[in-house]
Amino acid sequence: MQIASSKVAIVGIGNVGSSFAFALMISGLSREIVLIDSNRIRAEGESMDLNHGISFGMPVKIFAGGYEDCVGADVIVITAGARQSLGETRLDLAGRNTEIFKTIIPQIIKYNSSGILLIVSNPMDVLTYATLKISGFPPERIMGSGTVLDSSRFRYLIGRHCGIDPRNIHAYIIGEHGDTEVPVWSLADVGGVPFARYCSVCGKGCAERGDLAKIFEEVRNAAYKIIEAKGATFYAIALALVRIVEAILRDENSVLPVSTLVNDYYGINDVCFGIPSIVGRNGVKQFLKMELSPDEQQQLRFSANTLRTIIDKLNL
Repeated sequence: MQIASSKVAIVGIGNVGSSFAFALMISGLSREIVLIDSNRIRAEGESMDLNHGISFGMPVKIFAGGYEDCVGADVIVITAGARQSLGETRLDLAGRNTEIFKTIIPQIIKYNSSGILLIVSNPMDVLTYATLKISGFPPERIMGSGTVLDSSRFRYLIGRHCGIDPRNIHAYIIGEHGDTEVPVWSLADVGGVPFARYCSVCGKGCAERGDLAKIFEEVRNAAYKIIEAKGATFYAIALALVRIVEAILRDENSVLPVSTLVNDYYGINDVCFGIPSIVGRNGVKQFLKMELSPDEQQQLRFSANTLRTIIDKLNL
């Protein structure tokens, strides 16, 4: 269902931005999509290509524009920034992309002070926090794509291993969108059955063979493998972004593990990372306090401290 008069601005029309624009177009969620890029010719080419397929979907206005065209946008999705190279971690990008954001964010908020900013560029959690500080927006209107994609990878791999439709797997990756992310095995379930209990029924002996550790390792290393194989990841994150934007535009109050400002959570304060949160028209309504195991709590604190160390080195 298309949302009346909904508008989405996309800043950065590289592989991720253009893939998201395509996925958003065919989703039918938005009536207007503006493409903004420092390479205006690239944005115009993508706009032309997308417009040529409009007759196959729902009516939508797609055009290349400037920051002034952020006016009236319900959501501004930021994918701009230096790209992660082979062998480079997301956190290696922190300094370079923070400086880029210091030029981008003021230009956006000059024309739009009421929309929701959705951060995708890496290191996403660090840049979500940087955007919060640069923009001065209330925390609920700043969110990152978080571990929405990581959790989807997690569910897919569990489903593949168990022979179960991933849509019937409920499991979260939380913390940093990166190397210190945390799998919440203690709360995972298969069709409502706690995962540990399902494993005993299944009888494959996964825990004894170390299969669970292998599943998580594949989740954590997925981006590196894709980058090595094809240069960048963009299809799955584009779909994840459509899901987040859908929750916002439809005011769904859906629970999604977006990156949001976290305080008073297992001793963690003043850092942004992926945590299941209620997402609706006004952004992040609140994050949920999961009952984590002691080991998961320790891992999450390590993830938060890793991000905090990077943030403290930035000139914010």
